[in-house]
Amino acid sequence: MALDGCGIVCKYILILFNLIFALLGFAFLGLGLWLRFSNSTRGIFGMDIPYTETFIFGVTVLIALGSVMLIVVMFGDYGACNEKKCALQVFSALLAILAGAEIVVGVLAYSRRYEVGANIAEFYNSLYSLYISGGDPGIGVTLTFIHNMLHCCGITGISLVEVVKQTCPKPDGFMEKLVMPNCPGVITNVFDSKAPLVMGIFLGTGALLIIALICSLTLSRKICLSASSPQYIILTQSTPVLANPQPSQHEFVSTSYPDHDPVTFTPLTVANIPVAQA
Repeated sequence: MALDGCGIVCKYILILFNLIFALLGFAFLGLGLWLRFSNSTRGIFGMDIPYTETFIFGVTVLIALGSVMLIVVMFGDYGACNEKKCALQVFSALLAILAGAEIVVGVLAYSRRYEVGANIAEFYNSLYSLYISGGDPGIGVTLTFIHNMLHCCGITGISLVEVVKQTCPKPDGFMEKLVMPNCPGVITNVFDSKAPLVMGIFLGTGALLIIALICSLTLSRKICLSASSPQYIILTQSTPVLANPQPSQHEFVSTSYPDHDPVTFTPLTVANIPVAQA
């Protein structure tokens, strides 16, 4: 028996979800690999300075998350397109783990927003000090990216005394030519003010994963019901039946009489006996 309407809807929802999930997985994996092996950021992994573990951990999480998402998509697409129950069960288990992880990370990021923001600010200070002492171009590119993204300039923010002002963005107005926001303060404030938004993103992603999990379980159940339902064969051609069928010449009728055993008539066989000529 084929899938009903609910099963078909769940099937196409899973296909669309896996397509979006695959794009995100490739994006996370590509960004993580670029940060790990790019010439501008590869030198950070060899640094022996405080708080570089935060950056290395973040890059590792991107690579691992992208890889896990692509594995999940592989099981989900195979199970949904080919209606394979085992693949859908593995897909559902991985979705449950990812949904739980998303919710836990979102809650922890919100509850420890001050600590996380301070750690990121300290990591920026370490990169800043290392760039001043060595002038590594890879770190300079990283600082330029951070300055333009947050619209800040170094530790002091004063263009006249800031030693990394070549990495700072263009000032907006006359006052920013003299003083711009300093990056450690901007990092702490931004993470503190955007913590509810960050938690909302994590929780929203977890909710989407739960919806996909429900669709996967529903589709798996429909496939199981479809496989266990009895199959019926419908005949499209029928043999005509005679209205008054006549008995065959080789059929004999047995006649029974009351209080007597039934008598069966046995056909006689006529042999070909040669006749003598007179």
